[in-house]
Amino acid sequence: MANARGRMFYGCWVAIAAGVGMFLGAPSILVFSFPVFLKALIQDFHTTRGAISLAFSLHNLVAACAAPVVGRLVDRVGARRVILPATIIFAVLLLGNKLINGSILGIYVFNMVGALIGMGCGPIAYSSMISRWFDRRRGSALAVVMLGVGLGATTMPSLMQRVIAAFGWRNAYAFYGAAMLLVALPVIATLVKDTPEEMGLLPDGVPFSPASVKDGEPIGMSWREARRTRTFWFMVAAYFLLGASVHGGVIHLSAMLTDRGITAQTAALASSVAGIGLLLGRGGSGFLLDRYFGPRLAICFSAGAGIGILLLLFGHGIFTFAGALLLGLGMGAEGDIIAYLTSRYFGLKSFGEIYGYAFGTFVLAGACGALLMGVGFDRTGSYTVTLVGFLAAICVAMILFSRLGPYRYGVHEPSEVAATYKVSAAGL
Repeated sequence: MANARGRMFYGCWVAIAAGVGMFLGAPSILVFSFPVFLKALIQDFHTTRGAISLAFSLHNLVAACAAPVVGRLVDRVGARRVILPATIIFAVLLLGNKLINGSILGIYVFNMVGALIGMGCGPIAYSSMISRWFDRRRGSALAVVMLGVGLGATTMPSLMQRVIAAFGWRNAYAFYGAAMLLVALPVIATLVKDTPEEMGLLPDGVPFSPASVKDGEPIGMSWREARRTRTFWFMVAAYFLLGASVHGGVIHLSAMLTDRGITAQTAALASSVAGIGLLLGRGGSGFLLDRYFGPRLAICFSAGAGIGILLLLFGHGIFTFAGALLLGLGMGAEGDIIAYLTSRYFGLKSFGEIYGYAFGTFVLAGACGALLMGVGFDRTGSYTVTLVGFLAAICVAMILFSRLGPYRYGVHEPSEVAATYKVSAAGL
């Protein structure tokens, strides 16, 4: 995208830097790579699979609680002042993992502190910043950021597995921390700016004269106002129902298939197909959001996830892989959709805090969905009952998305930017 001077809009560089930050961010190592650390941690700490898995559950719980706090901090001091120190501290935490003693408690504390600090250099801060840089192309810009998450989810587990096999799990964490300091941090520090006004621009590259700005704060609802709306609670409920369903299905996918007699190799291939779906959902949904009404897209992706569950319940052969792909698409798309719909229905005034609550709900839903799948299997000896429940939950989520109504803070044309950002017409 070029600005009025014919140059590449600086916001594109900000989006690329955010994508790099998310690629080498906390989710890639503490969430998506957690399964490859599992057996190494079990062996080193001489404990059970359930005991180590508790570290992941604690991580999600702390992350869900920290999300609104981080969002509020971003609203007050700006994304850059949160992202940079959080990136440095998180990298130092990974480098200092050798201080973890032989007690399992050390791993619990490590994951909880990682969740707290990692949230500062995660989706909330980056999405808040990108939403201020883009309006007409906000979905596409968010897609670039979330594509970084998707690439991290697909490449980091295999890379970390190789490092663990060659040098051990402690050095794998340290290797990742060094990569954050040497690669991600310089890119972020060099390119990231909180707002386009810092570069003499408005969203989407509209130039302006700094003297013409009366009050550069974007409009929108406060958190107190947002939480009193029916729209907020419909959105949060839909995110929770859909998030629990897709997370539960994807996380237990391999176990579900091997229980049917499918070979471990084929089950792993199906998990990879789900990962491809996640990557496509992360990268593709944002571009679609710039062209189509968000709630309708949410309904489409939710319907796809529901069909995916049906295929996993009753399908065989290639239909199993189709079901895995659809579940992955639903899981990946929700990351873009949550941020985008938050900005369109509640504006940017308190975007970070409002998005923090919505994203925290999504994270908590993931933990609950995985737990429900496990408990359902333990009680019934099958995943069928839980999957049917998830299918019903997705149907309810689709109904909730359909009730959101028109955007309150829709896309603005260049001629409308002045009014939105309280800039005099002479400044454009």
